[in-house]
Amino acid sequence: MKKRKNKKPKKPPRNSQRELPKKVAILYSEVKREYFPTETQYLTEKDAYNDAVVIAKYLNKLRIKTFLHPANDLLPENLKKNKPDVALNLVGSVKGNEYLASTVPALLELLEIPYTGAGILGESLSYNKFLIKKLLQQNGVPIPYYQLFNTPYDPIDPTLRFPLISKLNEIHGGVEITANAVSEDEKHLRERLKFLITTYDQPVLVEEFIVGREITAILLEGLNRKVYLAEKIFKKRNQKYIFATFEDQWLNTGDGFFYQQYEDPVLREYVKKAFDITKMADYGKFDIRLDASGRYYFIDCNSNPAFGPKELDVAIANILDLYDVSFYDILKRLLLNTLRDAEGKKLLPITNKNGD
Repeated sequence: MKKRKNKKPKKPPRNSQRELPKKVAILYSEVKREYFPTETQYLTEKDAYNDAVVIAKYLNKLRIKTFLHPANDLLPENLKKNKPDVALNLVGSVKGNEYLASTVPALLELLEIPYTGAGILGESLSYNKFLIKKLLQQNGVPIPYYQLFNTPYDPIDPTLRFPLISKLNEIHGGVEITANAVSEDEKHLRERLKFLITTYDQPVLVEEFIVGREITAILLEGLNRKVYLAEKIFKKRNQKYIFATFEDQWLNTGDGFFYQQYEDPVLREYVKKAFDITKMADYGKFDIRLDASGRYYFIDCNSNPAFGPKELDVAIANILDLYDVSFYDILKRLLLNTLRDAEGKKLLPITNKNGD
């Protein structure tokens, strides 16, 4: 759940400024209520600027000059003016549309500014969950049975078995993932589909709900790519279907979850494979369900997931903290990895973050 605490950044480790860029532009979503069809979706982005300010303080402690730029029509001009060495891409939407986030790496490629996170292809794929499922399925990464619904009246695939959970195909952040997201019969599912498709004007991904435990994986690149695993330990016990809801992630309900370390080399290899298949770069987040028979099912993949230190209560910082990796370490690895990639592109111009 989101918690806001007024904590001052800890002092950075010694020599942290070595080889780091001198100027970094922090790019974030421009958030206006009118951009979003619902208050729920707006809540997932409303703190974009404040989060960028918090991250800028950490960069400043590393003696890095920062510029904060919203992803709007002035972005190209601002980037040309300030000429950052690296862009920290935190943009989750453009004018309220998440799929337009892929235009930001496209702009940065045109301006030849090194940037953190996925490239054009990786960001585009991330906002089509159906395509991600197809890619994982084709490459042997385990997923639940699923179906994409373009209308509330599409015939249900007979291989699907209730209970089913329905998700917006193009929106992340747990939007509309509530207790009502799980359907036990066709009548409820049809009502759910009608609401989601009508409200958000996009297809809905429906998949079998996997009863069991939930694992979150963070892959962080650097000199060596590492996978950090953590199990969600849920505080709620009185619900039939236990999973991370929108309320758990964004509202201070007091009935959410906490993380504890989880280990399995088999799952680590699956995560690395999924990272490559989905064309992510620098870092990525994966949610996995584990059933009673010990089988894994990848249920969500996020390029450029929510980013920030522990006081912003985001998964990347909370999970890596379990492994004694500080936010300063995360920043340094991301920035240095980005600079190495940029240098590699100069030496090998046929390669880029899309893997082409």
